Amino acid sequence: MDNSQNASYQAGQAKGQAQEKGNQMMDRAANAAQSAKESLQETGQQMQAKAQGAADAVKNATGMNK
Repeated sequence: MDNSQNASYQAGQAKGQAQEKGNQMMDRAANAAQSAKESLQETGQQMQAKAQGAADAVKNATGMNK
């Protein structure tokens, strides 16, 4: 293999490695976004449950639940 072929081969290898690294970073970003979404959904559900509990407590205290 002459120098130009070797340089071309090395450039191809570097390009492939860069693409793979980019793909891995995109996968990590997607996983982080999904995790954040799930956390926010869980937090929202907890807040909704607390609000419902508070509303029920007010109804019970004021006799509106009967």
